[in-house]
Amino acid sequence: MQARLRWITLTKAVPLAISRGTTASVRRLVVELDHDGLVGRGETGGFETGHRSYSTEAVAAELEALLPRFASDEGRALAAQLPAFQALEPWLSPLSPPARCAIDLALHDWWGQRLGQPLWRLWGLERAACSPTSVTLGLAEVEQVLARLDLWQERLGCWPQRVKLKLGSPDGPDHDRALVRAVTRRLQEQAQRHGAAAVSELQVDANGGWDLATAQQLIPSLAEQGVVLVEQPLPAQLDPDADAASFEALDLCCPIPLVADESCWNLADLLRLAPHVDGVNIKLLKSGGISEALLMAQTARSLGLDLMLGCYSDSALLNGAASQLLPLVRWPDLDSHLNLIDDPFQGPDLQADHPLPSARPGLGVIEAPGAAAAGAPC
Repeated sequence: MQARLRWITLTKAVPLAISRGTTASVRRLVVELDHDGLVGRGETGGFETGHRSYSTEAVAAELEALLPRFASDEGRALAAQLPAFQALEPWLSPLSPPARCAIDLALHDWWGQRLGQPLWRLWGLERAACSPTSVTLGLAEVEQVLARLDLWQERLGCWPQRVKLKLGSPDGPDHDRALVRAVTRRLQEQAQRHGAAAVSELQVDANGGWDLATAQQLIPSLAEQGVVLVEQPLPAQLDPDADAASFEALDLCCPIPLVADESCWNLADLLRLAPHVDGVNIKLLKSGGISEALLMAQTARSLGLDLMLGCYSDSALLNGAASQLLPLVRWPDLDSHLNLIDDPFQGPDLQADHPLPSARPGLGVIEAPGAAAAGAPC
């Protein structure tokens, strides 16, 4: 098995501002595992959640140290056991979640290609069960946020059924209130204009940008304006007990679904937070790949928790991997690749505002035309 690592650059058409800062472009890593004439790919990169941070350079160093082992005698012996992923656990368990994610995705991509089937079909999922994705409105002045909503309509070719509005503005709660009022009004106007049976859902995501008093003050008014959920109102904390306690304090007075994102990385976090939240946001870079994400999704459903499936500044490769889980998800949030001007991959199918996992084998992702030389070997 040959293993390669290359860098790619992803540039947003519209920079995204959240409570912790603004992102216009990112550098990402693509792992390629080449074996028996098939190439499995996985994407990764650095990210931060306020209480934890991984740089892309540090993730690259982890992968550069690991990948030569795939061409060793030990690697050849492991390759002969594929798809027995369990045999690779000693290699993967020491890695950070984003480094593990790249290998996990590449192995699953290779496995699905070997069997000639997409992962969702191998897992027995139903593609028709997928829901519309939310589209993201970053923090900005009111006029800019409304203009961004219009751009999403142009990009999708339809009015989005779900909108996620970033809050936690550094300008304070009054600006958050103004944004909610303006977007709510625009959604109502569009529903009337298009004769829609219902107003588009409005979700809000503070990305940990509120303190407890602000959250307790704002959330009831958000519910009165028709907001359907609030995501990560308070900052994530390294102390798991303190982190759970912050959600518990909000859960007692939250009239709309409360969703954990930055606080929920893996199955252990899901189980810790389950008594205090209504849903969790699964992201493959946090979970360390699709293996843990699938386990989290199945467990959440058995516990009666709703699922959001989210992304960072991901290309169609990482979102194509995440899309394999879409039939299990109530609130898809896979829109980052739709805001790129230089995506080197083609991934999930898109029908209006419905992302669908591809029917192609593995992760269902292919190189975009002319993009094969976009990355350079490490």
